[in-house]
Amino acid sequence: MRISTKPRYSFSIKPLLWLQKRHYGEVLNPALLWGRRPALFWLVAGFFGFLDRKSSPISPIIRSLICVRVSQLNDCAFCVDANGMKLAERCNSVEKIKALAHWQQSELFTEQEQIVLTYVEAMTITGQRVSEEMLAELKKFFDEDSIVELTALVAFQNLSAKFNTALDVPSQGFCSLPIQVDDEKDSSTAESQIK
Repeated sequence: MRISTKPRYSFSIKPLLWLQKRHYGEVLNPALLWGRRPALFWLVAGFFGFLDRKSSPISPIIRSLICVRVSQLNDCAFCVDANGMKLAERCNSVEKIKALAHWQQSELFTEQEQIVLTYVEAMTITGQRVSEEMLAELKKFFDEDSIVELTALVAFQNLSAKFNTALDVPSQGFCSLPIQVDDEKDSSTAESQIK
């Protein structure tokens, strides 16, 4: 990582670090960076916690597809690793997970997933724009409140992936599936072990 971790962190974020260690078996690398600024860490953790809650109007599989695809597009090794693990827990199709980087050429994705992934790419890839047609397609499956939440998740994952990529946050070996990091880089994969 390009920024060093601290020898000790504020008492105010210790509960978050403890929860991560309990859930993942270790503290997540980005938390050691966000933890340098406790107020930011709490805001980021709360924002993502809300977006990934059980009562979200967006299904868990679609939320995970969004997070992994944004991670791939931003070439974020940590994000592909951590989000890939969550997608593997939620999705019962290894083939679908492996095909995500090239979802346009795959028949494994539902119409709803294709519409969401088109929107994800329009929001994430520099030079692309969201069109009225994309929003009309989303409205086939989501009400306007849900579209706002879906958009917030894509924006949050872009923030997270760009933060991690800029500070060179490495993967931690959570996902054992070979998930391609960026569909433009055939040699890049994130292979590790699900813990």
